[in-house]
Amino acid sequence: MPIYDVSDAGVMTLAGHDVRDLVVEYGSPLIVLVEDDIRSRCRQYRGEMAGLYPRTRVHYAGKAFLTTGFCRLIQEEGLGLDVVSWGELETALAAGFPPEHILMHGNAKTYRDLERALEVGVGRIVVDNLSEIERLAELTERMETTAKVMLRIAPGVKPSTHAYIQTGQIDSKFGFNLNGGDADLAVQRVMEFPRLELVGIHCHIGSQIFDQDPYALAVDAMVGLYAKIQKEYGVPIDELNMGGGLGVLYEKRYGGSGIEEHVSMLCRDVLDAAKKYDVEPPLLYHEPGRSIVAHAGVTLYTVQSLKKIEGIRNYLSVDGGMTDNPRFALYQAKHPVVAAEHMNDKADVVWSISGRCCESGDMLQRDVLLPDLKPGDLIAFLSTGAYTYSMASHYNRVAKPAVLLVSPGRCGLLAARDTVEDLIRLDRIPSWLEEVTDSKL
Repeated sequence: MPIYDVSDAGVMTLAGHDVRDLVVEYGSPLIVLVEDDIRSRCRQYRGEMAGLYPRTRVHYAGKAFLTTGFCRLIQEEGLGLDVVSWGELETALAAGFPPEHILMHGNAKTYRDLERALEVGVGRIVVDNLSEIERLAELTERMETTAKVMLRIAPGVKPSTHAYIQTGQIDSKFGFNLNGGDADLAVQRVMEFPRLELVGIHCHIGSQIFDQDPYALAVDAMVGLYAKIQKEYGVPIDELNMGGGLGVLYEKRYGGSGIEEHVSMLCRDVLDAAKKYDVEPPLLYHEPGRSIVAHAGVTLYTVQSLKKIEGIRNYLSVDGGMTDNPRFALYQAKHPVVAAEHMNDKADVVWSISGRCCESGDMLQRDVLLPDLKPGDLIAFLSTGAYTYSMASHYNRVAKPAVLLVSPGRCGLLAARDTVEDLIRLDRIPSWLEEVTDSKL
């Protein structure tokens, strides 16, 4: 089903709200998240897993999109949360999110990250390397506390996705390699420290994965290690976290979530592997992020200028760009684009949509069919809920857009638009420059 409707006047509406009215009230560019779509996907994950597997937990991957208000929504839907930094952790805490339902991830956690995680009592710390084991052991001794830990494993599975978002192969900065003995060494090191309790193992093989075969390979490798830790090391671990990574069909306007098939195959594979390795099915964690929030997002831009180079290219420049959506610049990611005020008009002009930054690479899309637009018209990029605002920057001192949550009959800000004061708030003038009065120009 499409995320939007079209009014009789040919204008896009989101949860019943005319996009023109939203832009008038909240400004442009504007990221809009449709609340009901997010909630339905949260419930689908929880319901599908609970119906197919004896013990499950679903944790939302906060890196996809995270604000205090979004933490409240996720909590209300009964999902846990995974965070990868002190900043993400503090965002969750500021929202009142229960720390016992938070997993702390990250391949380069600082002392500050770990210390704060221990102070507030996060549910699990997912340990990524030997240095972190030593650091965590030192902190638990100094703070006279304990930590429940999972070991992040690189199972040697390389899915067919963009190289930048592959994370489970042998050549990865993440986790203990299963091949070569790193994972065994990690188990042994954790066992040496009485304040560290090994409760499970974790892997995440990458993002934007549509083929289920890599998951099956990863499940077999992980459950094999799970059984080994129980039987050979005598550690009564009880938890298996298979990460997230389900892909989103960005290039299509509509499309199924893929959640039902993905969860069904994942649960089946874990149950089959548990039988194969003769262990009780572990408590199964899953960590979806993109597949929960991406489709719910629509970014509205206002056309600023047009440049038609005959026989070469037509440029349509908007009031945003790589500062609010760097995905095309990073991954050549393609989002469906529509003319938000001319939804019923014939799309017969090929446009390349450029951003406002002083970079030739600041493109949002190339060669898309839209009507013959003019400055002031609104265009909409679809499926922008994940990894747009969370990766946004202030390059060229461009303000970050507002993020709006909408549902029928109501709307509210998840993030306010940056002001000029926000852009310069952290600036400082060194003392020796404070009295500069003469210009050498």
